[in-house]
Amino acid sequence: MKEIKAIIAAYDKIDPTLTRAALAIVVRVEGSSYRRTGARMLVLDDGNWIGGISGGCLEGDALKRARLAINNSEATLITYDTSEDDPHQIGVGLGCNGIIDVLFCPLDFNDPNNPVELLKKCLKANRETHTLITITELKRELTGIKKGYCFQYNGMDTLEEFENLKIQESVEKLIKKQIASQKSGISTIDTANGNCLTLFIELLPPEIHVVLIGNQYDVFPMCRLLKEIGWRVSIVANPLKLNPKIIILADEVKSPAEFQNMPIDEHTAIILMSHDFKTDKINLPKALNTTSPYIGMLGPKVRAQKIWNELADEGFTIHEVDMMRIHAPLGLDIGAVTPEEIALSLAAGIKAAFAGRDGTFLKYRKLPIHQRS
Repeated sequence: MKEIKAIIAAYDKIDPTLTRAALAIVVRVEGSSYRRTGARMLVLDDGNWIGGISGGCLEGDALKRARLAINNSEATLITYDTSEDDPHQIGVGLGCNGIIDVLFCPLDFNDPNNPVELLKKCLKANRETHTLITITELKRELTGIKKGYCFQYNGMDTLEEFENLKIQESVEKLIKKQIASQKSGISTIDTANGNCLTLFIELLPPEIHVVLIGNQYDVFPMCRLLKEIGWRVSIVANPLKLNPKIIILADEVKSPAEFQNMPIDEHTAIILMSHDFKTDKINLPKALNTTSPYIGMLGPKVRAQKIWNELADEGFTIHEVDMMRIHAPLGLDIGAVTPEEIALSLAAGIKAAFAGRDGTFLKYRKLPIHQRS
């Protein structure tokens, strides 16, 4: 999401009377690749770019391809094969063993639904997972729809531009299948007269939101690291007790009394870091009363157990399903000592949990780092 925000910020500064641009999107990855599907790169015709589609090895050629798409006013799909030893293949010698399809879409600044404008609408909308559809391959134009056409799926009504009920039904079936898998991916259908339609169905979730409850000095390095990652950060504390730098850095600061009215969703982590036993004991039931799937508590296991026991004695039972949401002690075991290192441990633990990983060394992982297509 940080990359998308940077692309939007750069796009908004473009003077369309002086500069033309294209958006490169990774739409398919087979095997290993530094970047995954959905990685984006905004390319200007003056040679500047924002974002990236690889670790830097493909960007040079991508710049040329994007400028060509701009000049031709036509979207193009380019395949980079880093698994071959062909000296004429861009990416040879990288040893990545991956095949990457990149779609280069020239941007029409007069089109309110161009790929970047579409991203802007998603970011301005409610915190939900958006489904974006991009046409990556099409043998012949379909009723004005061509390669590079993109739109947001919000039900059957958003498919009306295909002007063919059979195609609409086929496309919706593919979209629902991709949504059920909770992963972005490529799907192809055969249309009438031997035409072939390939779609990149992208699930775009909101950024991770972390609510830090506390006002001690270690809130600042935690907030600073999370913002560098690109996550949303809310702080619940008395503003008068916070470092002014934190107030400027965080997305929002709420008083403890406002916590219960804060929007908390399935992409939100709540961290109890007041360093005060009674305060954390009061805040834990409030956190459990939200839909947050991740509730972290600073401090040793014995401290957390004491809080749980006292709450149970007072009639508040923490059920097993809620215990799965609680992370105490919080963070990954990396030997963190300083506030900055502890922030790194906590952030890594949050990311691992939301990604469904256990945070172990990658050298011991039996499966590929990313799911293979």
